[in-house]
Amino acid sequence: MNRVEGKVIIVTGAASGLGAADAKLLAKHGAQVILTDVDAEGGKSIAEDVGGEFIEQDVSDEQSWSALVEGVMNTHGKLDVLVNNAGIAPIANAETTTTEMWRKVLAVNLDGTFFGCRAAIPAMKEGGGGSIINMSSTAALVGHAPYFAYAAAKGGIRSMTKSMALHCRDTKTGIRCNTIHPGSINTPMVQESFMELGGYELKQDADAETIRNTLGVGQPEDVANMVLYLASDESKHVTGAEMVIDFGGSIV
Repeated sequence: MNRVEGKVIIVTGAASGLGAADAKLLAKHGAQVILTDVDAEGGKSIAEDVGGEFIEQDVSDEQSWSALVEGVMNTHGKLDVLVNNAGIAPIANAETTTTEMWRKVLAVNLDGTFFGCRAAIPAMKEGGGGSIINMSSTAALVGHAPYFAYAAAKGGIRSMTKSMALHCRDTKTGIRCNTIHPGSINTPMVQESFMELGGYELKQDADAETIRNTLGVGQPEDVANMVLYLASDESKHVTGAEMVIDFGGSIV
C-alpha cells in the first residue's frame, strides 16, 4: 500500500543519515519528494535514487525558504508535508561551547526549523491542511552534556512545535505539527560521536539487532517509519505529540 500516494513532501538535510532514509521511504510509498541539503553532490545522488527533486539549500538562510516553497507551489500546486530534518551537532559542553558555535547551531537547527514552518503554513492552508514534522532529539528531553548547544536548540524545537500545533488547531488550518525525538541512531553523526567520545568504532554495516540490544542504537529506518506515519493520513488525530524513538534510553 502506498501510504502517502500523491503527497508533495519537502525533506531537509536529505543528503545522508535520517533525511536520506526519510526521503527513500516516503518516495517508496508514493510521495513526490523534494530533497534539500547543503551537500549538493550527496543530495543529487539520493534524489536520483528515489526519483525526487533536489534543491541546494542552507536552511538557516531565511530567504531560501520563500524561494523553496514558492517553487514547490508553482511546480506542484501544493505542499502536503514538511520534514524539518536538517541539523548539526558539534561536540562541546557548557564550558567549551563558543559564541560562534552556539549561534551556528541555533541558526541551523532552531532558526531553520522556524523558517521552514513559517513558510510552509500558508502553503498548506491553501490546500486545506498538511503535516509538519520537526526533528528534535532525546537531548531535548533529558539533556546531553557533550551536546550543549544542540540540546538547547532541540529543546526549542520541542516547545515551538507544541505552540505551533495549538495555533494550527485553534485556527482550523488542518495542519498537524509533531516532533520526533530519536536517541542514538546509526548515522554518520552518531558514528562520529561514538568515536570521539568513547573511542568506539560504530560501523555502518553493523548488525542492526546486535547494536540495538547491546548499545541501544537504532537504524535510520526506525525513524523513517515514524516519519511515514506522521506524513500519512493515518495520523490525522495526532498533533503536538512527541514521538520518542530510543529503545527506552530516555526512561529515567
